[in-house]
Amino acid sequence: MVDTQVLSGQFRRFAERECKDSSILYEHLASQIADDPTLLELAAHSKPGQPAPNLLLGAVHYLLLQGTDHELALYYPSIVTEPKDTSGAFKWFKLFCEQYAVEITHLLRTKLVQTNEVRRCAYLYPSFCHIHGLTQKPLSLIEIGTSAGVQLLWDKYSYSYQPKPDLEYGQEHAALIIRSEIKGDKQPLFHKTSPPVAARIGIDLHVNNLDQPDDYLWLKSLIWPEHKERIAYFEAAADYLAKYKVELMEGDGVALLPEIISKISNDSTVCIFHTHAANQFPSETKIKLLEYIQELGKVREVFHLYNNLWDRDLHLDYYVNGIENKLTLAETDGHGRWFKWKL
Repeated sequence: MVDTQVLSGQFRRFAERECKDSSILYEHLASQIADDPTLLELAAHSKPGQPAPNLLLGAVHYLLLQGTDHELALYYPSIVTEPKDTSGAFKWFKLFCEQYAVEITHLLRTKLVQTNEVRRCAYLYPSFCHIHGLTQKPLSLIEIGTSAGVQLLWDKYSYSYQPKPDLEYGQEHAALIIRSEIKGDKQPLFHKTSPPVAARIGIDLHVNNLDQPDDYLWLKSLIWPEHKERIAYFEAAADYLAKYKVELMEGDGVALLPEIISKISNDSTVCIFHTHAANQFPSETKIKLLEYIQELGKVREVFHLYNNLWDRDLHLDYYVNGIENKLTLAETDGHGRWFKWKL
């Protein structure tokens, strides 16, 4: 089990760095949990390597969305239209955790934080446009930490960006229009329509099948209660997965790469990508991944698009004709609400 003092710092940082200006409810709850030994002991049941604040708050949200009748539900904007003032929530949160400790412990021990944030496609779109501009080949996508696979369909969505929201890119007449903001003076080079995709393969330790009510509800519960637009995006993206085919594989993403890539034609560009997943990789896995891509780059063209490996920026490492290139593409918001292009 995770040390409770370590957990206390995690909850405090989560409240101050991630929830501030994004979720008043989670900011309040996380800051209070950081000083509560009983709740920290409960959170310590989280799987090693998992972000305990997201997992505990997600587990409680899951039980509430499942229909658990409790006063705490009245503080969640995802459940009631007019939630009560956040300042009164913690007392009920603690009582809820005490009452449903067995159920929460089970979720902490069995679930993973696999937020399938489709809005992150807002910065994936210009990134894949950039890659296609370099290679002029269809893209073979391999996503590590794919969860349910909604980001593998980035080319099927439409995109609109502040400060020029009237311009749209991507799939014409898409049912899902992803809106985001581009900060700063630099603008990415967008393709008006999506670059061609040859393959879509997603790998995860646990693949979420959105046809299954439990998986669907768990991913929905990982979305923060105030974020109604994120919930709407998730629901729309789930409809896409019912319509378009993606290949989802369960297992160690890094270990499975050689077999997958051996089956991909040289007529397409190998694009290995992952967003906000690498923070859960053990250090040796990170090193193994980078070493494998470097070796692969000696014999074929390969692109590696990622963030949260060493820092939060969006990076692109690629190998063309055996030559290594490393770019920092953008500074990104964790939920894709904005990004700042750096090229």
